Parts: sequence; C-alpha cells; structure tokens
Amino acid sequence: MDYSNKPKGLKRIVLAFSNSIRALVWLARNEAAFRQELVLSLVLVMITFALDITWGERFILWSTLLFVLFSEIVNTAIESVVDRIGYEHHDLSGLAKDLGSLAVMISFAIAGLIWAYVLFN
Repeated sequence: MDYSNKPKGLKRIVLAFSNSIRALVWLARNEAAFRQELVLSLVLVMITFALDITWGERFILWSTLLFVLFSEIVNTAIESVVDRIGYEHHDLSGLAKDLGSLAVMISFAIAGLIWAYVLFN
C-alpha cells in the first residue's frame, strides 16, 4: 500500500476533524440510541449547573456522559462492520453485536455509579 500520498500536518488534522463531524452528523440522523443518549447527556450537563458541586465534580460527571457516547459510537461501529460483512445470521456476528451492546450497558452502569457517588456523598 502506498502511503506517500496520505495527507500530512495540518491538512491531515483538518481532514480527520471533518470526518469526525461527518460521523457525528450521521449518528445524530440515523441512530436513535445515540440521539437519545445525546439529548440525555445535554440535559444532564445543564442539570449539573444547578447542583452545588465543584467544577472538578462537574467535569467528572460530564466525562461519564462522554464515555456513554463513546461506547455507543464503538457499538455502532461494530454493528456497521458486521452488517457490511453480511446480514445473514451467524453466531459470531450476533456475539459481536451483543458485546457492543454490553459495552454500552456497562458504560451506563459506570455513569450511574459515579453520578450517585457525586450526588449523594
């Protein structure tokens, strides 16, 4: 594979940012779970401003929300690759999708535990 034509420097950074924005827009338009988690995250971020907590605690709470979004992005990537390979039922394809879903569930559990600790400690 010829890597000599790959963008370098600032152009590479701009292209990577553009690709990331394109993916974010696609997720927001096409993935109901991501949309729901994004809206929930935005609401919860706003709620943190009404809480009597430190900025450090606020950043920790926001980080948990970003982690949930991150896990949903990875889950969607896994689902996309599996679907690209084929739609026919295969145990390993189902397992890959289930594992991605489990990652999202665990990220929610982590977020819930951290929010509970910050809010009730």
